[in-house]
Amino acid sequence: MSNTASDITLEIKNLARAARAASITMANLGSAAKNELLERMATALQQNRVALQQQNDIDVRQARADELSAAMIDRLILTDERIDEMAQGLREVAALPDPVGEVTGMWRRPSGIQVGRMRIPLGVIGIIFESRPNVTADAAALCLKSGNAIILRGGSEAIHSNTAIGNILRAELENMGLPAAALQVVGTTERCAINTLLHCEEDIDLIIPRGGEGLIRFVSENSRIPVIKHYKGVCHTYVDADADLDMASRICINAKTQRPGVCNAMETLLIHKDIAETFVPRIAMDMRQHGVELRGCPVCCSLVADISAATDADWDAEYLDLILAVRVVDNMDEAISHINSHGSLHTEVIVTDSYSNAEAFTRRVNSSVTMVNSSSRFSDGNQFGLGAEIGISTTKLHSFGPMGLEDLTTRKFIVFGTGQVRA
Repeated sequence: MSNTASDITLEIKNLARAARAASITMANLGSAAKNELLERMATALQQNRVALQQQNDIDVRQARADELSAAMIDRLILTDERIDEMAQGLREVAALPDPVGEVTGMWRRPSGIQVGRMRIPLGVIGIIFESRPNVTADAAALCLKSGNAIILRGGSEAIHSNTAIGNILRAELENMGLPAAALQVVGTTERCAINTLLHCEEDIDLIIPRGGEGLIRFVSENSRIPVIKHYKGVCHTYVDADADLDMASRICINAKTQRPGVCNAMETLLIHKDIAETFVPRIAMDMRQHGVELRGCPVCCSLVADISAATDADWDAEYLDLILAVRVVDNMDEAISHINSHGSLHTEVIVTDSYSNAEAFTRRVNSSVTMVNSSSRFSDGNQFGLGAEIGISTTKLHSFGPMGLEDLTTRKFIVFGTGQVRA
């Protein structure tokens, strides 16, 4: 791909038009052919692992030269195990039910016509992502299985790896006589490529950014195309007065410490005042044993001497670290009010033995996932039985929460008549 801005703009527009044309073929591809394609792609990744790792080594060496963090370099490296995991991911998506063509209900009208709704692909999906090269294969699998074409633009730190994965997968499209343009990896790291991509509203139907809050805000603010947004995960756990405290402790420890650097980790713990005197010291001790720093409200600070005082900013913080904000609330109403004021519409948990409180919490909390007596770490497409996820949406149109195959489709109306005309 050329490096001049005008040439890049033209090439991105041509790429988008080619994807639009290819999407027509993919939308009409049968389930058996799509499954065969994904199986062949999985095998090709494993058979070409040496060439793939050679390209990956270029990215890793550059990342070290650029002094990227150890965590980011680790995410870049394509070990044999990770390549096998990518291949397994493709095979798992192949095994999932195909949503395309599903008719979701039919009803008869007084005129005699029958009306229903059928699932169809969205068309062309643009994925803009950072760091992890496995996203190239994961996103391709989900988009192709749901009958869409896909355009992938990864970060500069993984350009050689992403391009190599894309070339391996595209070859299998061609080997099956399918348009390679159904899967395209943008071959430049120039920022103007993203800007152009976000303005191709005639050819791209949806943009899904995956990465940090800065990337997602940039995409949202500059796109003419609908964007699936997920700025951050400020997830709460509320321990009710009727909670089993042993269970509450297990859930809270898992939600905070099992993997603190992910979006479904708990960031704020809310505790009912009736159990605060018992539970605050207990959970403080449990958290400290796992290396967690606590930042608490005045009540928490009065119950445990060495808890740091929380500031207003702590209630909105996504720490992605072993830090936890803790607040004592008067009742569930106050807990729900706090969540709806400070949450990010991601995942919220209530721990309680009260059915009525559980029902009220799940109904009144506005987030995309509400859970009862379970760790927020389960808020994941794979854990929900979706097989895999393209991302988590914290916007309500057109999907809300973890997004699987169904969420990469829309529904059209279908009508059957027997000659009716409208009076």
